[in-house]
Amino acid sequence: MTARPRAWVRLPSRKRLDLLDPTPFDWDDADLALGLARTYRWGGHSVWPRPLSVAQHSLLVLTLSRQQARHPLDVRQELRELLHDADEGLLGFDPISVIKPFLGPDFKAMTQRLQAAIFLRYGLVSWSDEEKLAHKRADRVAAASEALHVAGWTRDEIRRTLKIPLKPLDEDPLLPLYGGAPWEPWAPEIAADRFLAELAALKQRATA
Repeated sequence: MTARPRAWVRLPSRKRLDLLDPTPFDWDDADLALGLARTYRWGGHSVWPRPLSVAQHSLLVLTLSRQQARHPLDVRQELRELLHDADEGLLGFDPISVIKPFLGPDFKAMTQRLQAAIFLRYGLVSWSDEEKLAHKRADRVAAASEALHVAGWTRDEIRRTLKIPLKPLDEDPLLPLYGGAPWEPWAPEIAADRFLAELAALKQRATA
């Protein structure tokens, strides 16, 4: 009988995450925050000295979702926005869009299992159609803005090549919250700390 290949990873907390059969107990919040802070958007390409982390992107999408919502989001909706890419932090991999079709159904199934474990751990439910559209808008506005200010794409390239019809933002929504230079990618330890602090605050509100 052939043994199943190893598919688990050791996390900084010393917990073991089985990527093929994950449970909600396989990681600590700090593991997730660090993983997202060390996983990079845009294939790691950046016009800045540092690449942009998925942790910083997640905070940007949460902030945009709060700003664009017709009605104030409840705490579970905010948690879902913050954690929308959490599986990438556990995998340590954010595939750029052009390679996703080549990764196949097994990779998609693995990410779906990870997302299911994440939703179970943090008490989240799937988006409604209306919620998904609102989330996608915030995510796409974030992507357009990152493409312009971080990855070095032009406005015309964003529209014609990346096929994002939404306009990039000029002002960085995270600047009033955290300071620094507009659109500058944060150091991994800073991104992890800020993500973890937001996650902890939302969890505390959810259990209050």
